[in-house]
Amino acid sequence: MPQSTIHCRARLVLAAILLSALPYTAMAAALQPWKDELFSYPAVLETSDGGALRVIDYQEMRDINGRDQVPERRAKAPYVSTAVKREQENLTLDTPGGPIDVAVTGRQNGAAFTVIFIHGRGGDRRLGNNDWSFGGNFNRLKNLAMRNGGVYYSATVKSFDEKGAAPIAGLIAEARRNSPGAPVVLSCASMGSFICWQIARDAEAVQDLAGMVIMGGAADPNYADSAAYNAKLPIYFTHGDRDKVYAADDQIALFRGLLKAGIPTQFVLFRTGSHGTPVRMTDWRETLNWILAQ
Repeated sequence: MPQSTIHCRARLVLAAILLSALPYTAMAAALQPWKDELFSYPAVLETSDGGALRVIDYQEMRDINGRDQVPERRAKAPYVSTAVKREQENLTLDTPGGPIDVAVTGRQNGAAFTVIFIHGRGGDRRLGNNDWSFGGNFNRLKNLAMRNGGVYYSATVKSFDEKGAAPIAGLIAEARRNSPGAPVVLSCASMGSFICWQIARDAEAVQDLAGMVIMGGAADPNYADSAAYNAKLPIYFTHGDRDKVYAADDQIALFRGLLKAGIPTQFVLFRTGSHGTPVRMTDWRETLNWILAQ
């Protein structure tokens, strides 16, 4: 039976309402490419664990000297777009866990997704907000957030214990409040991994997370006792096989334990990579797309 224009419009409105009620995790589209030809992983040398662990070809001469105008200080111009500056600011946010200093890029309200980065020892919010260091990798993350309707927070952590984790839990809760239903990804580098492992024991924070990224971090020998383990929270690991701060083998053992327990996990190991290699080389688009697809 033919339907009137009014009926058709009513059905469209109803469909829009139903779609808007779905969680972003059910609707999330893959992040669109941005400079993938510069930031995608080099050649895969080996795979194991059913393809969940990949060994990536890393070469200092190519991936530092060939990528940076000033090695380890300033990336070459093609790796960076400062268009993100129009959507970034430094703020001190009041959260349920206490105040926290952040550098934020993108839309804070109604974001399609949220990424939070935690630095290691001696860092602060400036590390994850630096456009030109680490081969421009943080600039790419900021551009991916801005260009895909997301938001990126580089946070300052004052200590790597429960006290330092409380404002991060508060930031996670704030992100969920500002963008209901949108996925939140917590990423931790080096000693910042202790914050991820603290958050993993906070059942409320875990409920608000879509996944975690651990870059050159320490292994948590008691992770199986955490709320995140019980919730089967996805984790994406990146590590250098010559890391002298946190041994790659310890992290691989944790990864394989998660895999055996049926927890979604991936491991990218950079052949000849050192402690700082994952911050430079992690492919943010692949990483986030994998987590958002779980």
